[in-house]
Amino acid sequence: MLNIRPAIPNDLPEILKFIRELADYEKLADQAVATPEDLLRDGFSESPYFQVVIAEWDGQPAGYALYFHNYSTFRGQPGLFLEDLFVRPQFRRKGIGKALLLHLAKIAVQKGCARFEWQVLDWNTPSIEFYKSLGAVVMKEWLTMRVAGEALERLATQPAK
Repeated sequence: MLNIRPAIPNDLPEILKFIRELADYEKLADQAVATPEDLLRDGFSESPYFQVVIAEWDGQPAGYALYFHNYSTFRGQPGLFLEDLFVRPQFRRKGIGKALLLHLAKIAVQKGCARFEWQVLDWNTPSIEFYKSLGAVVMKEWLTMRVAGEALERLATQPAK
């Protein structure tokens, strides 16, 4: 019933639907502005910035995971960062989310990654509890910092002095 496979360029319309559905769920729909061209350029080029796996249930697109590799200077090893994990509501409670996480954990081990990390919104208690049940630890002492949009443009043009 469940098949997890690497995404291909023909999956871009479905990947965009998944992204928009995830953004709606996270109450961030206004921030989901990626285009098919963006995803094609950044995920399916010779040097992709990310990879995607699609979960299909009885041949129907049920969920996806978008991830990329980072690097731990302390460990001297690569890491795997899960940017998006989403399962459509009608396919939840079938083990698809867990299967996607297990699939990525296997990739991380195969690639020699020291860590498999992701973020979760602080109000998403069901997901937090689910992740803890899999052995994930909430890193409360680490805060995400972000510079974006006009602030990023300003920062990039400031003199170093």
